[in-house]
Amino acid sequence: MREIVFDTETTGLEPLKGDRLVEIGCVELYNHLPTGRHFHVYINPERTMPVEAFRVHGLSDEFLADKPVFASVAGEFAEFIGDAKLIAHNASFDIGFINAEFARLGMAPVGAERVVDTLMLARRKHPNAQNSLDALCARYGVDTSKRTLHGGLLDAQLLAEVYLELIGGRQPDLILVPDETAAQLADGTMPAAARAIHVRPVPLPSRLTEDDRAAHAALVGKLSGAIWLGYAEKPTEAG
Repeated sequence: MREIVFDTETTGLEPLKGDRLVEIGCVELYNHLPTGRHFHVYINPERTMPVEAFRVHGLSDEFLADKPVFASVAGEFAEFIGDAKLIAHNASFDIGFINAEFARLGMAPVGAERVVDTLMLARRKHPNAQNSLDALCARYGVDTSKRTLHGGLLDAQLLAEVYLELIGGRQPDLILVPDETAAQLADGTMPAAARAIHVRPVPLPSRLTEDDRAAHAALVGKLSGAIWLGYAEKPTEAG
């Protein structure tokens, strides 16, 4: 299963009132494990940066002036996410901006059925607790020492670690066979002989002694009315 953990930075809070994306960061997971692939882009929002937003992410008008506009990276972004499930913290905010940008270009929106909101997961798992990304990183021991301001790619990387903790830990699948064997099982290349169940040719001898057997028989002889005695195996007669 392919999943994309992502985060965005913007010029403000209202995509339908003129606020725009300025950064997108994505991290790819496959079967809940990081693949090392990511997508990251800074975007020229084609408008000035409000002071309040600059204080959050530190992306200035000067820095963004020579960056591509969303229209020029929309195809690459859409190709990267494909039909994967999308994971974000307070996902309605990020998806709202993505869909607003797609709408400006006449592109299909991201459906709600594809989206997992880690804020909702965290609230269910930790009710009445702080569930910001910073708080979750602290709770799960995720290193945030490189984080001084909000940033799309760094926040997506941190969120990927938090997400794996929220769904059950950073090692969701326990495989008790060597990697090569697991790969052969997965792709069907393991030889038939290796897949065969090996049966012990000679059963191991019983650890019961004759004294144990006699003691058990004496105990059973004292029982009366035990239903299971009627199902005891009876010796077969030679026929």
